Amino acid sequence: MSNEQPNNPLHGVKLTDILEHLTKNYTWEELANQININCFKNNPTIKSSLRFLRRTPWAREKVERFYLHSIQK
Repeated sequence: MSNEQPNNPLHGVKLTDILEHLTKNYTWEELANQININCFKNNPTIKSSLRFLRRTPWAREKVERFYLHSIQK
């Protein structure tokens, strides 16, 4: 099997894994301050955030960018 996206750092990373990483390293309040989206502000859970992010491409993009920034530290 060949690696189809060798230059994509998100290739093979699930959205669930991204949220679990972020919630282990940041509180929901910190995430809401860094990424201004309601799923992190109003009664946040991983399940509700996944549902919202899967339906909202612009919000998912913000979360993915923040995740990439957080793993580069």
